[in-house]
Amino acid sequence: MTVAAMWEARAAEGRAAELAAWVLAEALPALRAAAGLERAELLTASGDRVLLISWWTDGPGPVPEAPAGLLSRPVHRWSFTRQHVE
Repeated sequence: MTVAAMWEARAAEGRAAELAAWVLAEALPALRAAAGLERAELLTASGDRVLLISWWTDGPGPVPEAPAGLLSRPVHRWSFTRQHVE
């Protein structure tokens, strides 16, 4: 069973690049150390949003807490179970 975990954060105004850099430097290495990680993708969007999607063979590993000063609101997290792929 594959589980996709989505971690979405809205950076403090103008700090999306810093938040994305934190994900690359801190969050991704922590996920790589967890068992079952298949792959991870980092995406950004307008509105200073940063999205990390990771795919796992079992349950997802935890993403470390981002520095509060980089965030404009609490992080949103969701997990999804794969149902179909083409």
